[in-house]
Amino acid sequence: MKNVGEAPQEELAAGMRSDHSTRNRVARSILDHGPSTVADLAKRLGLTQAAVRRHLDTLAHENVVEPREQRIYGARTRGRPAKVFALTDCGRDAFDQSYDKLAADALRWISERHGEGAVVEFARERMAAQAVAYRKAVDAAPPEQRAEALAKALTADGYAATARTAPVGEQLCQHHCPVAHVAEQYPQLCEAETEIFSALLGTHVQRLATIAHGDGVCTTFIPRNTQSSQTTEHVSASTAGRNPA
Repeated sequence: MKNVGEAPQEELAAGMRSDHSTRNRVARSILDHGPSTVADLAKRLGLTQAAVRRHLDTLAHENVVEPREQRIYGARTRGRPAKVFALTDCGRDAFDQSYDKLAADALRWISERHGEGAVVEFARERMAAQAVAYRKAVDAAPPEQRAEALAKALTADGYAATARTAPVGEQLCQHHCPVAHVAEQYPQLCEAETEIFSALLGTHVQRLATIAHGDGVCTTFIPRNTQSSQTTEHVSASTAGRNPA
């Protein structure tokens, strides 16, 4: 038979486990979707905004998340930008168990023994090998869905990527980077990745932000590809004067 005081203690322990689980869901949602407002998190997780704020306060106290001003790409709207919450380096480390120091030491050895060019070559060959699966996914998708296909392939590799429409193109967002700490020291990794994205999508792309440089998300701008429409217009113009056979 239980003592009178045991039931409240068990209920308290269960409540603490539940709170911990919910905080993990909040942090994971920020990892998967990038810097998020309280309203975004509440909608995604089915929680009240008051509950989300309570968990964010705890996560901020534990140095897992931090508040930031929302970054706006393109034309700003009226009003003050909403405050968003992003993962700190400590928060990312909780999800990332990569061997950062070993990788950084290896690249430092390559640089010292063989020069900066060898680091660039390594970064490009690494990305080329990694992109074999990405190429299959992108090539299998229709042109208007290639950015989304690349995002899904990147997500399968641990980058928590999404694609969204921008005013004059699309934005590929990587909300997590398994090699962010190494890329801080060796930006050649980011540069090689950008080159691969351009090759996969068949158009020039522009890197707007990177986690390695302290941004909340790696953002790559993909301009709208007008090549197919220009080709169609050119074909129509060149055949307009022809008589039917």
